[in-house]
Amino acid sequence: MNLQQIRGDLFGGVTAAIVALPLALAFGVASGLGPAAGLWGAIALGFFAALFGGTPSQVSGPTGPMTVVMAGAVASFGSEPGLVFTAVMLAGLFQIAFGALRVGRFVALMPYPVISGFMSGIGVIIIVLQLEPLLGHAAASGGVLGALKDLPAALAAPDTDALALAGIALAIVFFWPKRLGHFLPSPLAALIVGTLAAVFWLDHAPVLGAIPSGLPALQIPLVDLAHLSAVTQTALVLAALGAIDTLLTSLVADNLTKTEHHPDRELRGQGIGNFIAGLLGGIPGAGATMRTVVNIRAGGRTRLSGMIHALLLLAMALGLGPLAAHIPHAVLAGILIKVGVDIIDWEGLRQVVRNPGEGVLFMLIVFVLTVFVDLITAVGVGMFLAAILFVQRMSDFQLDNIHRMVAGEDGTLEPDETALLEKSERRIVVYRLSGPFSFGAAKGMVRKMTNSDDYDDLILDFTAVPFLDTSAARAVREVVERATSAGKRVFLAGLGEKTARMLRSMGALTPLPSTRLCTTRRDAIRAATEPA
Repeated sequence: MNLQQIRGDLFGGVTAAIVALPLALAFGVASGLGPAAGLWGAIALGFFAALFGGTPSQVSGPTGPMTVVMAGAVASFGSEPGLVFTAVMLAGLFQIAFGALRVGRFVALMPYPVISGFMSGIGVIIIVLQLEPLLGHAAASGGVLGALKDLPAALAAPDTDALALAGIALAIVFFWPKRLGHFLPSPLAALIVGTLAAVFWLDHAPVLGAIPSGLPALQIPLVDLAHLSAVTQTALVLAALGAIDTLLTSLVADNLTKTEHHPDRELRGQGIGNFIAGLLGGIPGAGATMRTVVNIRAGGRTRLSGMIHALLLLAMALGLGPLAAHIPHAVLAGILIKVGVDIIDWEGLRQVVRNPGEGVLFMLIVFVLTVFVDLITAVGVGMFLAAILFVQRMSDFQLDNIHRMVAGEDGTLEPDETALLEKSERRIVVYRLSGPFSFGAAKGMVRKMTNSDDYDDLILDFTAVPFLDTSAARAVREVVERATSAGKRVFLAGLGEKTARMLRSMGALTPLPSTRLCTTRRDAIRAATEPA
């Protein structure tokens, strides 16, 4: 590493820390655990994910999706805070396990409508949950439905000072000039201006109050059998959501730096960071897109930049308490509303009007379930629907690759094959199969190849079939058994080693003598033209 790169990492780390500070405080408050929890989560995850992770330029910390899940966990386990941090630590262990099992590469397989739906849903959740603090009231309990239920009362009696501070914060985060953003990011500008306005002018708005300074107390994991299932489920949601959020950000970092990240190492680093965050009483997080982009644009390229960002936050945490106590809730709400707006996939929502279809329907279903039910249900339902659609489309494609070949009507038959068929006194039907066949096409295969009995001999050409799964192999067995039970002769041609092994294991070859297993389609046609 040369001096120029060290300078770039230093600038990147400092800039990322400046952006991360207000977001960490805001996410901590939004989680229900307080600003200190957000700050210690950013410190622990930011340092250890950078040290052990697989995306050198990535900056990690609390994120909107993770905070939404944490807010639900705090609501569920509020009487036992230790259970909340146990879930965070367990989520870290799950992510380490994900990395060890090499599941990072599978995140890229998640369909875009599912990602779009739950990201937009998370954005809406963040916005709705900040409406009460924006108006000077305490955050509502009961999630989105609780916030919407309490919203009319909050609108009827807003705190004018809080509303004015929120307006200042929103104006800054939405309209801050880009050229100034290189020197002073808009979230930090909103935090500074809003806090100063509260101290010297709008001093009746609710503020954070005293924040503990110094090192946090270690959290000891709690084992509570009565809550074990709920804690484990929360940890799995956090681990899976953090993995998705992180690896999507890693792809953004790859695109900006023209490098390639190591997904499984990144998951292990995130797991270590989240485990230590829970141990220190911090909220969990993931790779943070905005902070990563800011780091890269400021020159950060190696893991040193993420570690510098965390160490600067540590210095702030050890002496920030008296200053942060004056930060108004309404200012943090304004900052978080901008985060929510940025998380929403506006391009995906525009497609609802432009490109209606199954993908848009899935996205809307995931969106609604995310907002009004929970994230794990939304993603699970979305993945299930996407898988069903994929299986349906693949089965249609596979069935289209079963061609009935008739002499004089099919140009793919070789001239000598056509001549043999035309000279034969027997009625011979040839089916050419191509491509892999799976369970989705199994019933269709039987239906397509047994829809008539206007033949004496049936030839199935497997020359272009590289793979059959067990369901497809059983379908072939049914075709063979139906034909042989009706007194027809069946010939199989071009069986590859894998295809033959699968058909043999499913009993599809049992009714056939070895003379009916031919090397080529031509051999099968020649054998079929001979007398029975």
